[in-house]
Amino acid sequence: MREEDLSVTGIVLKRFPLRENDFLVTLLTKEKGKISVFAYGARRQNSRLLGVLEPFCFGTFRLLPVKGGYRADSAQIRNYFECFRKDMDAAFYGTFFLELADYYTRENNEETALLHLLYVALRALEKGTIERKLVCCIYEIRALVTQGEFPGVMQKVRSDTAYTIDFIVHSPLNHLYTFTVSDAVLVELCAFCKELRKRCIDRPLKSLAMLEMGSI
Repeated sequence: MREEDLSVTGIVLKRFPLRENDFLVTLLTKEKGKISVFAYGARRQNSRLLGVLEPFCFGTFRLLPVKGGYRADSAQIRNYFECFRKDMDAAFYGTFFLELADYYTRENNEETALLHLLYVALRALEKGTIERKLVCCIYEIRALVTQGEFPGVMQKVRSDTAYTIDFIVHSPLNHLYTFTVSDAVLVELCAFCKELRKRCIDRPLKSLAMLEMGSI
C-alpha cells in the first residue's frame, strides 16, 4: 500500500447516486470516524466495488486521496448482514440504527465506541434471540451515553425499569445483549426511548417514521 493510501475498518451507513455511474458513500470507521467517500464507477456491472458499498457492509476499505476527500479503491467485506435483505422487519430496525449513528456523528470525529455499539446491535438483530424492541431500546439509550448526551431518567418508572436503564448505561459492551425483560418493563423502556427521541432528535428520521408505523 502506498504511503498516501488509507485502509479503514468500518461500516457503510448510507450511499447516494452521483451522476450515471458513481456513488457518494458515508462510512463510519475506526480510524477516521465518519467520512464521505467517492465511489467512481461503482454502479457499473463490471466494477469491483459493486455490492461492497451497500448499507450494512462491514469490513476493510482501501481509500485513495482525491481533491476534497477520498475515493474508494477496494473493499474486503467481513459481514454483509444478509439477513436485512431477507427480513423486512429486521431491516427497518437496522436502517434506523444506521440513520441514528449518522445523526449522532460528525465528520472526522473519533467515533470508535459508537462503531462498536452499532456493530454489536446489528449482530443482536441478526441473531434474533432477543426481542427487537428491546434491542432497539438498548441501542438508543447506549448511543446517547456513548455520545455524552444521555439526560438520565426524565420520568417516573418502575424500579425494575430503572434498574434495567442503569444496567444499559453502565454495563460493558459485551454484556448489553445478554438479558431479557418482562413485558411491563419493555413497555416502559419503549415509552422512555420515545421521550428520549423527542428531546434529543430535532429533525425527522425517515427510518424512524417507518418504525413508528409499526408501533416501535
